[in-house]
Amino acid sequence: MTRNALNWFEIPVADIDRAQRFYETLLARSLRREQAGPQTLAIFPYEVGQGVGGMLKQDAAAPASGANATLVYLDASPSLDAVLSRASELGARLLQPRMELPNGNGFTAHIADTEGNRIGLHAMAA
Repeated sequence: MTRNALNWFEIPVADIDRAQRFYETLLARSLRREQAGPQTLAIFPYEVGQGVGGMLKQDAAAPASGANATLVYLDASPSLDAVLSRASELGARLLQPRMELPNGNGFTAHIADTEGNRIGLHAMAA
């Protein structure tokens, strides 16, 4: 049985409504809102047992910043350039321009979201 190195991620956000709008528009996918006790969450779409899941988590101390902060890469398929264009329109800052990975492994870029989190984006096509 193959196990993934990553099975869940949490992106801390100060404003869950703003962050959910940002990511839904950026990735052109809906997030599912949930409550976990007093905690408000926005869950990225995924199939349990089939890949990686993750969420936005309201956190007054958000975002974690600096060179040592955790970096997650979100799927920007089918086109990294299309997602980067939407990111710019949404007010995200480009931190690392599009870069082609070696051996045909696609393209990556880094942005700062509306909450100040550094987020990696990856797609097989530019």
